[in-house]
Amino acid sequence: MKLEFIPLLNIQRDIYTIPRGGERFRAYIATMTDPETGDLKLPIVSMNPMGKDHIPALLDEYLSLDADPLASQAVSEAAHLLEQVPGEFRVTLVISDDAMGGWTNRYFTEFGHRFNSKAYFKRGWLVGILWTSEKPSAEAAREEVLTTVFRGAHIQQHGFARTLRDMLRQEGYAMAMAACSQPPMEEEELAYTRDVIAPYLEARDQPTLMSCLYGDEVAVSLGYSPLGLSPRAGMRMALEDARVELCLRC
Repeated sequence: MKLEFIPLLNIQRDIYTIPRGGERFRAYIATMTDPETGDLKLPIVSMNPMGKDHIPALLDEYLSLDADPLASQAVSEAAHLLEQVPGEFRVTLVISDDAMGGWTNRYFTEFGHRFNSKAYFKRGWLVGILWTSEKPSAEAAREEVLTTVFRGAHIQQHGFARTLRDMLRQEGYAMAMAACSQPPMEEEELAYTRDVIAPYLEARDQPTLMSCLYGDEVAVSLGYSPLGLSPRAGMRMALEDARVELCLRC
């Protein structure tokens, strides 16, 4: 894969220098949209243009950590590992506001980010999301941009995930290749989670997918039936399984 990192955190920060209101929203639309074609110019759809002061403060922290340069270096390193994968993409990081206000539902947005990225993909973008509810760190930026890149590589090689089985394989691979720092699951919980999820591996309906991937708390909050799973049980299981598979390949 040919990859180019495009730094957009400063551009997002500049939008928040405009007082909250119509002028800021118009600046956001103008920044995002190509004036000649009306098509997407920059993939900042998931940012909250009407967000409050916590967002520019968070952006300032990421900028002070040199998040964009660090992400750029990580993308360059990943590109060497993916030389045999076809495709050419621009990669970037965008702030998404899941902490305050109603602009973003964390789990619907995250699900779309992971599994419904065709609109970005066909335009040659791989977009990582930094969440306002999470503490800024250089490691968070690095993990997110690498997960995004390896997810893109998996899609290039295997197509877009449709079933729960596909989604678990995709995300497990992406997180494991990015060396995500999630603590290991206890063996008992891992075995239990596999047993609960096993009957649903060919599922494609969103209630089942969300319940399996994100657990009971999220399922209930969205009006879906709980399955007896802990927070992010499916995602955590996917990473554990992918870690084992990568070790077996070594």
